[in-house]
Amino acid sequence: PSSPLYPVTPSRPPSTVSYVERARQHRWRCSDVTFHCSDGALRQQWIQTIREQLTALTSRPKHLLVYINPYGGKQQGECIYEQKVAPLFACASISTDVIVTEHANHARDHLKTEAELKKYDGVVCVGGDGMFSEIVHGLVSRTQRDNGVDQNSPEEKLVPCSLRIGIIPAGSTDCICYATVGINDPVTSALHVIVGDSQPMDVCSVHHNNTFLRYSISLLGYGFYGDVLADSERKRWMGPARYDFSGFKTFLTHHHYEGAVSFLPATDILGTPRDKTRCRAGPNLCFCSIPEYEVGWGVVRGKFLAINAASMSCACPRSPMGLSPAAHLADGTTDLILVRKCSRFNFLRHLLRHTSKDDQFDMTFVEVHRVRRFRFTPRHCQNDSELDLRENGKQLFSQICRDHPACSCSPAYSSWNCDGEILPHAAIEVGVHCQLIKLFARGIEEQPLFEDLANPPCAL
Repeated sequence: PSSPLYPVTPSRPPSTVSYVERARQHRWRCSDVTFHCSDGALRQQWIQTIREQLTALTSRPKHLLVYINPYGGKQQGECIYEQKVAPLFACASISTDVIVTEHANHARDHLKTEAELKKYDGVVCVGGDGMFSEIVHGLVSRTQRDNGVDQNSPEEKLVPCSLRIGIIPAGSTDCICYATVGINDPVTSALHVIVGDSQPMDVCSVHHNNTFLRYSISLLGYGFYGDVLADSERKRWMGPARYDFSGFKTFLTHHHYEGAVSFLPATDILGTPRDKTRCRAGPNLCFCSIPEYEVGWGVVRGKFLAINAASMSCACPRSPMGLSPAAHLADGTTDLILVRKCSRFNFLRHLLRHTSKDDQFDMTFVEVHRVRRFRFTPRHCQNDSELDLRENGKQLFSQICRDHPACSCSPAYSSWNCDGEILPHAAIEVGVHCQLIKLFARGIEEQPLFEDLANPPCAL
């Protein structure tokens, strides 16, 4: 229930040891225990023994590279790090090199080209999901370049990153932190880094015509979630409120999109997306299986309100269970969720299921598949695989308006929301790379069983 961090030797006879204390709601806190010994030599022997034991724990980081996003969320990244995180790192004898990012993709580009990664035991980002995505893109791209791996090949097996990544939440939603630790709390996340936790995670690669586009860690969304992001990007002046506004507006427009989804089902896996078994911390609870044989690809065609691929539960404070509650962090699969065209009322029922514990897939217009790869081709794009939404958007939509003068009809194409970034192509191919990265985290823990959660017994 607790873990020692570091001993402190004051000038007075009493000595203090700081340790991790687990409380309610997956929250961790740093607490102290003071012990007395009249024999100064014996007291020093205790302290030396504790230090030797801590030094022997090779999983604990000693030197970290820290990136701080000063603009994300409520623009409190620097304040959160200096007041809540830096003091803990200093007391735990962790040295840091801190970089405050100055522009978008600053951290990504620095990791890809300039950072001396061999100096560090890990990389920590202070920010939101977008900042974490930058770190992942930088580290993964650097690792593939150093190992001569071609990222543009969808069939290429990527090399896992050796450095662990820490997330100090300072964004708007902090979905990835919530889904891997259980709470959006900077102190809790800092303590996970200090004790040296390690949680492997899958990463999806997204390609278009043998050209690499982006990596996805949490959610790929086409249709509803793509439209929400595209609309919210035009309303950044509204701040975080733009997501609620754009979500309500997109729900009212109720656009659907035609296309074909082909997928490679996962075999020899832990369970199914509907078995209600949440991904928990612990050994052997999440592993990559190698199928003995490859089953055939499945194909689903139709009109969709949303096509989502969840590589984790995607839980957040507003949706404690997430888009796919039983998704696993490190089993080499993603949960492909297809929401077919339905009434606005039924779609609202589906969205509300994300905030409850009911089976959100128990609806006739929703189907879910656990897959290793999938492809999506919009109906109007099946003979034009070179469609680029950025270059052809205006011409494309003007043609649609001429062909379909009724204002109530749906546009032919949506956008892909890739972890909060809009992809330039609608036709994509997605592959899951098992345990490509590792976090300073341990997944969602079961809550302690001792009676007084506020005062758990000390492990010393």
